Amino acid sequence: MLASYKKSLSAAFLITFSMVLGPIANAQSGNSTSITGTVLDPSGAVVVNAAVEVRNPVSGYSRSAVTDAAGKFTIPNVPFNPYHVTVTGQGFGAYAQDVDVKSSVPINLSINLKVTGSSEVVTVESTAEDLLENTSTFHTDVDRGLFDKLPLESQSSSLSSLVTLASPGIAADSNGLFHGMGDHAENSFSVDGQPITDQQSKVFSNQIPLDSVASLEVISGAPPAEFGEKTSVVINVTTRSGQGVTTPHGAVTASYGSFGTANAGFNLAYGGQNWGNFISVNGLNSGRFLDPPEFTVIHDKGNEENVFDRVDYQVSKADSLHVNLGFTRSWFQNPNSFDNVLHPGQTDPSGNPLGPTDQRSQIKTFNIAPSWTRLLNNNAVFTLGAFVRRDQYNYYPSPNLFDDLSPIQQETVTQDRTLTNAGLRSDLSYVKGIHNVKIGATYQQTFLNENDHLGIVDNGFLPSQTDANGNPCFVNNVALDSPCTDLLPFDLTRGGTQFFFKGHTDVKELALYIQDQITKGNWSFNLGLRGDFYNGLTTHKEAEPRLGVAYNIKSSNTILRVSYARLLETPFNENLIVSSTGCSDAVLNPLLGCAAAGVTPVSPGWRNEFHAGIQQAFGKYLVFSGEYIWKYTHNGYDFSILGNTPIFFPVAWHNSKIPGFAGRVSVPNFHGFSALMVFSSVAARFFLPQISGAGATPSAPGGVFRIDHDEKFNQTTHLQYQPWQRGPWFGFNWRYDSGLVAGAVPFATDTTTPVDLTGLTGDQQLQAGLFCGSQRPTLSTPLTTCAPSQYGSNLVKIPAPGTENDDHNPPRIAARHLFDIAIGDDNILRGDKYKWSLQFTAINVTNKVALYNFLSTFSGTHFVTPRTYTAELGFHF
Repeated sequence: MLASYKKSLSAAFLITFSMVLGPIANAQSGNSTSITGTVLDPSGAVVVNAAVEVRNPVSGYSRSAVTDAAGKFTIPNVPFNPYHVTVTGQGFGAYAQDVDVKSSVPINLSINLKVTGSSEVVTVESTAEDLLENTSTFHTDVDRGLFDKLPLESQSSSLSSLVTLASPGIAADSNGLFHGMGDHAENSFSVDGQPITDQQSKVFSNQIPLDSVASLEVISGAPPAEFGEKTSVVINVTTRSGQGVTTPHGAVTASYGSFGTANAGFNLAYGGQNWGNFISVNGLNSGRFLDPPEFTVIHDKGNEENVFDRVDYQVSKADSLHVNLGFTRSWFQNPNSFDNVLHPGQTDPSGNPLGPTDQRSQIKTFNIAPSWTRLLNNNAVFTLGAFVRRDQYNYYPSPNLFDDLSPIQQETVTQDRTLTNAGLRSDLSYVKGIHNVKIGATYQQTFLNENDHLGIVDNGFLPSQTDANGNPCFVNNVALDSPCTDLLPFDLTRGGTQFFFKGHTDVKELALYIQDQITKGNWSFNLGLRGDFYNGLTTHKEAEPRLGVAYNIKSSNTILRVSYARLLETPFNENLIVSSTGCSDAVLNPLLGCAAAGVTPVSPGWRNEFHAGIQQAFGKYLVFSGEYIWKYTHNGYDFSILGNTPIFFPVAWHNSKIPGFAGRVSVPNFHGFSALMVFSSVAARFFLPQISGAGATPSAPGGVFRIDHDEKFNQTTHLQYQPWQRGPWFGFNWRYDSGLVAGAVPFATDTTTPVDLTGLTGDQQLQAGLFCGSQRPTLSTPLTTCAPSQYGSNLVKIPAPGTENDDHNPPRIAARHLFDIAIGDDNILRGDKYKWSLQFTAINVTNKVALYNFLSTFSGTHFVTPRTYTAELGFHF
């Protein structure tokens, strides 16, 4: 049966590939196109040196060009969006036109200017209509004009930080991780059309540098058919290009700040009308690379170096090539808690006192993505692309393996894991009349290799185990004949050796889709059908209809929209093998906390989601866009973890229900002032039983629990002001998070029974901010019990005595308000050709002590960034 399915999958791919190769094709970025045109005077003669500007007032996108001797202009690499085009020329009246860029088919304009003094007056200012986009897909557009001045929390994962702050529906988490619309990591990137659906937080992979990004479209609504796998949030990235930059432009920047954080960067764009190259190189060194489990930073150094290069070449009028190249290496220490530093009275088997834990990680990522685009005619463009992306993750334990011991880690682990994703993609875009059609296919294979060494470093770990009859495995440190003695050869405290796990699998995926955006009068329809074929440790195929309708009420500047999407969700690839097969291994079974023996492969899930939204413009200076969502998923995914090791593995619950709302308020530039507010509220309800993956079953007597990416409300308000176009500017962020669901925090079951706190160390109690009346724990004297009336926390919101409910009233991280500011001047010496810039950024200016999470099943405990200062000097040419 499986062999037959594999043959069918291969045959389907070969047929599709041969079909799309028929025309054989050209290259334009998958998320952009070019706007070209000719400017003429009333007599039909060309107008030379006319200024052409293309602008989107909501995203902040603005590009300009000047007509040449033939009256022609070209603005390449324009992301999909509606734009306001203005043309001015000496002796001519101003000209304005709205252009909607919806596909990679180039747009060619013929513009006729009127001489000055004409009775017809044309305004070049934006109107309320320019703030609206008549589409059923809820999304947010962000251009460099915003994120160059946005105070970003994380320099090592600045792209994630940008998405968190500038997009609605995003719950912030530690280490560059964010939860999109109530899901753990069901997010994907599309970089110039290349799909990247694996996790991009800095403990899994390396992101492309923010310096290489020209603009972003963050889709949090029902995704069009071209997007699949992980679609709670789709980040559509258009990278920077050097094509058309006939005079070299670039920048050299250097910054230094708190925790010894130093960053140096260089970028250069250069090209001609038919070619271009953009390269970005930068390096980072920091004393606080990851978010640690203490507000005090301990053992947290790290560095990162990356190179990104984009090459464009116009082979002919019909054919062009585009290649993205990238390499990033990051090395970092795994942050320590005080429990990792202090091991009072504990020794290794040789009697040596245990020292501080010294665990380190290294990630190397490379990416090669060429594409070829062919302009078939004025209405159709064909694209064929390939890609290879590889992450190699290495985890190194302490030199003395026994130093890895902590209250939440009884094992020492060495890991060498690789994820290689290679594939082909092709699509045909056709624009004619009311139709904007896109037909495409993507075939990819993901090669997974997992190599883990594990050994037990807790001499009390095995005696605590019992056999099936409840008898101990050991008496006086002598092993008994019971099943749990399978671990004895790997107990390093008793002279054992490390256990070696080696896993390999090859995940094959084929996606076929067709979509059509139909615009008729005030109506806009998004119709699509996608088919996904998944062949990994399990197999699955799914037909996925997509439907969206939007209606523009022009008299009130209102757009109403509804949409539906059927989705196939593919399993997380990180540590997929150990999670799917580990419970059948006699050694891994008790370490992974498996509820029962046997193979439990993680299988794809499927989802039905519904969206209803509104977009409303208030004059030409404010626009609101909001949406309510309902998501129903069979096989709801999350992550679990083996102790405090790097073995994060996927698990799946029977189903999940995620309702919520998200919204955005934008104030386009008004006399140098602009504002953006994004907000959301999402419930993440998961239902037992656990159906796949290794053990992670929570205590949920009602069978329903809120997972640790459920948040009642969050918002980011960003204000930006530049009173003079060539003067200094000011940026301000206010971020509010009501708090994610917390991990295992003790709570009072009633008003009389004392709260038992012996399950937490003194350090963990301090991390949670626990207190008992006026008494607070110390590292050496933890609290043991506390009367319910005196028990509380200033960092975690603990349910009142007798009210805790895993579904309706779980413990949560305490609400937090964080404030960030940035002040800068892009041209401090007022030069024309060469410019010096200076920027000062302060993160968490009130030095708020707050948690991202506490004893999270996935990631443990992490604090938000303390107050940090950074100064950056740049030279621009």
